[in-house]
This record gives sequence, C-alpha cells and structure tokens, in this order.
Amino acid sequence: MAHVPAYVTAHEDGTLKKRAKQARQALADCTLCPRNCHVNRSKGKRGVCRTGAKAVVASFGPHFGEESPLVGQNGSGTIFFSYCNLLCDFCQNWEISRLGEGREADPEEIAGIMLSLARSGCHNINFVTPSHVVPMILEAVSLAAAGGLSIPLVYNSSGYDKVSTLKLLDGVVDIYMPDFKFWDPEVARSACNAPDYPDRAREALVEMHRQVGDLVVDERGIATRGLLVRHLVLPGNLAGTRQVMDFLARKISPDTYVNVMPQYRPLGHAPQKPGWDRGITHQEFEEALSAARRAGLTRLDRRWA
Repeated sequence: MAHVPAYVTAHEDGTLKKRAKQARQALADCTLCPRNCHVNRSKGKRGVCRTGAKAVVASFGPHFGEESPLVGQNGSGTIFFSYCNLLCDFCQNWEISRLGEGREADPEEIAGIMLSLARSGCHNINFVTPSHVVPMILEAVSLAAAGGLSIPLVYNSSGYDKVSTLKLLDGVVDIYMPDFKFWDPEVARSACNAPDYPDRAREALVEMHRQVGDLVVDERGIATRGLLVRHLVLPGNLAGTRQVMDFLARKISPDTYVNVMPQYRPLGHAPQKPGWDRGITHQEFEEALSAARRAGLTRLDRRWA
C-alpha cells in the first residue's frame, strides 16, 4: 500500500488551514524561532532572519547530494529558502543565508514549485532552512495539498527550532532532518551568537522524534516518515561529537538514522577565527564515526559508514 503523507489528512479535516492561519498571525509579534525578535513581520519588519511577510526562495529542483533514503532514483525535491535564523560564521551557503540571494515568492508560487517537483518524479519535498518561514510553508502546503500533492515533506533545519513552532507542524511534516551542530554553549556563541543552541536543539529533536519516530523506509529504501539527524564534524572536536552521539542514542533512540559529515571547510568568517580556520583531519572523522558506534548508533549514512 502506498504511503499517505500526514498532511493529506490534515488538509482533509481542516487542520492544515487552521495551522497556517495560526502561524501567519504569529508573524505580528514574531517569536517563531528561539531568537524571539518580537518584530511585526506581517508589516514588513525584519529581525535576525531578515525575512518579512514573504519567504525568499533561492533555488529549487531535484537534489542528488542528499542522504540516500531521500534521493532514491529521482532525487529529493529541494526548495532552498534564503536567509537564516542561525547564521553560522562558517556557512557554506553564504550568498543565500547572509546575502539573501533569491526572490520573494507568494505561497501560491511555492505551492506551484512543490507540485512541479512532484510531477518531475521527486520522492519528497525538501524544505531547506525552513525555521523562519514556517507560516509561508504551511500556507503553501495547504494549497499544494488541495492541488493533489501526495509525497512526503522534509523539514531540513539547523536544529535551532522552537518547540511551540514545531507543534504547528505536528501531523504535517513527515520527515524531520535537523542538524545537531554544537554541544557546548560557548562554541555555539562563538559560531553563531546562539549560546542557547544546544538546549534548543535537544528540545527540538525530542519533539521531532515524538511526532514522527525513527526513520521508516519503503521497499525501495526511500524514506516515508521519521527522524534523520545530521552532524557536521568540526576541527578540534568543537562540535562535541561524543556528547551529541550519546544524547541521540540515549535520549532519542539507538535506531536514530545519523549522517556524520566530514565536509567542514573554513568558509565565511571562519578563516579569521583561531580553531575554525582549518578543515578536519581523516583521524578526526574516523574518531567521530567511532564515537557514534560506541554510543550504540548503527544506522549511519552509508556514504561514510
């Protein structure tokens, strides 16, 4: 039997439209993410994310560089949103996250993009950097569902998410794919001026797992529902990899699907910051993989494991 995405039911019973309205109202005094800017985005005011009443879309299309359970044969249907609520100093997408490369799009246009990606055969719709544009996403999903969209939705975030906002996505998002970037508050302060990142990420991952559980794949190996966690290995163990892996195994699930990633490069402001100004060594990456295995995690993305 074909998997029916969660939002299809939410659309049919009216929940989706109700959530979209609730999220849109929250823009008037925005506390949708942990930055708690309290600006009236519905009137065009901008906080840390520099996004007003409309989402800015940088690009979209089938993506074949994502994790294997998302890519399959036809790719993950990614929509890259511009700007960001976290703003890491080493961001590899600087032009998008800091400079806002892209253009504003109405929910109707975003819904059209989603339907186009589905028609092209993509296995899912993958919202990249969605934390600051949840209201716009909910409105677009409502319109796309009315237009017949029926493939899973992926929430691909930095992990700097607010539980109250994630609850608006309960029964809407099928697959959560957050990062868990830093364990140490002082490292998070140095990287992105967000010393509360570790606390917020832990809370967010618990909520995400509560909603969707461990990652489930179909007979083709394509993800249909569940949690997939990314962790970027940083030089000098700045990420606190051992603690992150222990948390995932003990507080989330030993069956958590984890992508331990080796592609850190000193981009953005990182070359000017001691400790951040080099890539990782092969030994550092192998130690990170070993930390995941010692924690009891066995579902490691096959590209590295």
